[in-house]
Amino acid sequence: MPLLPVVSGREVVQVFAGLGWQVARQRGSHVILIRADHMATLSAPDHKEVAKGTLRSLIRAAGLTVEAFAAAAEKR
Repeated sequence: MPLLPVVSGREVVQVFAGLGWQVARQRGSHVILIRADHMATLSAPDHKEVAKGTLRSLIRAAGLTVEAFAAAAEKR
């Protein structure tokens, strides 16, 4: 199983924004991301460190692999 990078909630939002997702709104400590060609919405917590299970769930809901997310996070 590939290693997940340790990232903050704001970094998660920036990586997904670089992959075509847009911030729709923020309510409390969660940022909602949408994409026109994708059915799901992503709810990323705005925490100092996103839990590994939460990050893996966001990556899966976005239709990405861990490797693709890690590569996009490195480029940022």
